[in-house]
Amino acid sequence: MRVESLEAIGKRIRRLRREIERHDRLYYEKADPVITDREYDALFRELRELEEEYPELRSSDSPTNRVGGAPLEGFEQLPHRTPMLSLDNTYSPEELIEFDERVRKLTGLEKVVYTAEMKLDGVAVALTYEDGVLQRALSRGNGWVGDDITRNIRTVHSIPLRLEKGVVPPGILDVRGEVYLTYEGLEAMNRAQEGAGEKPFANPRNAAAGSLKLLDSSLVAKRPLRCFVFQVVEPERFGLATQWETLRFLRSAGFPVSDDSKLCDGIDEAVKACLFFQQSRADLPYATDGAVIKVNDLSLYGDLGATARSPRWGIAYKFPAERKRTVLKEIVAQVGRTGAVTPVAIVEPVELAGTTVRRATLHNEEEIARRDIRLGDTVWIEKSGEIIPRILGVVEEKRPEETAPYTLPSDCPVCASPLVRSDDEVAVRCENPSCPAQVRGRIVHFAARNAMDIEGLGVKAVDAIVSGGLASDIAGLYHLDGERLAALERFGEKSAKNLLASVEESKGRSLARFLFGLGIRRVGRTVAAVLASHFGSLDRLRSAGEEELADIDDVGPVIARSVVRFFRSDEGSRLIDRLLEAGVSPPVEEKTRREAEGAVAGKRFVLTGKLPTLKRNEARGIIEGAGGIVVSSVSGKTDFVVAGKSSGSKRKKAEELGVPVIDEEELLRMTGGGE
Repeated sequence: MRVESLEAIGKRIRRLRREIERHDRLYYEKADPVITDREYDALFRELRELEEEYPELRSSDSPTNRVGGAPLEGFEQLPHRTPMLSLDNTYSPEELIEFDERVRKLTGLEKVVYTAEMKLDGVAVALTYEDGVLQRALSRGNGWVGDDITRNIRTVHSIPLRLEKGVVPPGILDVRGEVYLTYEGLEAMNRAQEGAGEKPFANPRNAAAGSLKLLDSSLVAKRPLRCFVFQVVEPERFGLATQWETLRFLRSAGFPVSDDSKLCDGIDEAVKACLFFQQSRADLPYATDGAVIKVNDLSLYGDLGATARSPRWGIAYKFPAERKRTVLKEIVAQVGRTGAVTPVAIVEPVELAGTTVRRATLHNEEEIARRDIRLGDTVWIEKSGEIIPRILGVVEEKRPEETAPYTLPSDCPVCASPLVRSDDEVAVRCENPSCPAQVRGRIVHFAARNAMDIEGLGVKAVDAIVSGGLASDIAGLYHLDGERLAALERFGEKSAKNLLASVEESKGRSLARFLFGLGIRRVGRTVAAVLASHFGSLDRLRSAGEEELADIDDVGPVIARSVVRFFRSDEGSRLIDRLLEAGVSPPVEEKTRREAEGAVAGKRFVLTGKLPTLKRNEARGIIEGAGGIVVSSVSGKTDFVVAGKSSGSKRKKAEELGVPVIDEEELLRMTGGGE
């Protein structure tokens, strides 16, 4: 009786799994649900209850695995079965034609058939299936090694946990894809972020990337991530001869595949496809930053080969930044953590790059005067990856009559202290250190991920803490009262407990992070790393004089003066003492950069131009991870200049000084591929 009952239960469980998977595909891939959310939830609840009652019938490919598990301590790094390379970028039809010329030269063909596919602005992932069941998911990492994000990927409903039977033969199947968020999904996530007092995500890609990095997969499960799959690794094993055939194969296997792709008979059709995608991207429900052109004939890939970072069979065509007209309604003066007052434009809402733009940066008063930007002007606005879009210029023929040039207020808009205009810089500053806007800004900066990394201290949480009188400076974070914190509107007992735990954990952050977090004027991440490396301890740095500091490479007299002024001032000295008394204790650097081993350690690098695959912050991370130092200007003390496209004056100066100029490929070789 038990066997028969168990068999019947097993059949019901398998039927429920198939039904839920079908509804997932209808909802997430085709946007055509046929049942209500309540009906779907009832199916899911029944499956979960059956699996809990009969744990012997559980399976790794069950939809119930999408809810996430207990938090991890950290991601394990695993090697990719096949290197996960990035495509080179182009920015014009002419560069696409040059790509085609290279392909035809290498293959000896007069004409090449291509596929053109919309390029999502998301996060690349590598998925491994064994006998049709998802076994592993890795992030791109450095292309050779990635983070094991399998538990997080299992929560993404559009990624099948089990493939369609009869389509994929038994064995290993590796595919590559892109995890992304729709604009609607981003809005939902940001509503949740703001409701929790956290800073909203700047764009869909940042939100997707941040979600996949979470150590608690149950939190990832609550985020509306989606995925498109577009590549099969080792396609010959599955009898695939073309990329176009590969896309059909992936779709038939149950993978989500973008409908925005075209088969192109030659480069002229490929260029037309890219321009069509460029015009139609505004109608898409997700962010895209370009199109991808791939040689359709997979048998040519071996002949075409690859560089250290990029295959030669494909290339990305990046769309130009989108720009639109709107009307400037108001200019608001914002006060930052250093007291600098920045004008921000409030504009008539306009849809730009998939988001509704209401604000744009105006940089400074001098820039406003140079462009002669006035209230009521019709302006051109652009968003090219920036968190805050920028105003490019004025449509002068639409200027209203009787407008006047803009000037910043003479007093701080927050604390009413007189603003100071310095002779040696463009910035106008509020010099009241107790200005609430500066206090908030300093705390947010101190708690940031690349500083002291205090989780839960977003802008709104800091606003609540400062407005509630719980902290008047960064040292106040280490004296927060748990009961008063929990009583704040945006908190509660659990949130307060989590924040206090994160504050406590931050006490042992590195000296470089601590120095950067202090927000000393002119001390950015690079200088903070240099100072930490040179002095090794906070005590040694505090006692250093201007002359000693100025002699350090990449510091100089101006930064030296700023550092000494901070540590010798009554305010700075009291702040450090309070932090130390609270238990903040940056560990002594046991090995400085200059004492580290390796070809890169202690070397000074300058980055210039656009690199083929690495973004500027990625290249910086690789260099600093290998013990190198990234500086902004070329001098006789520079060891290497890493040059990409349009490298300009820095490359020229390096050549004049005899400083070695290397490319991205050489940088990766020196650093071991960024490992």
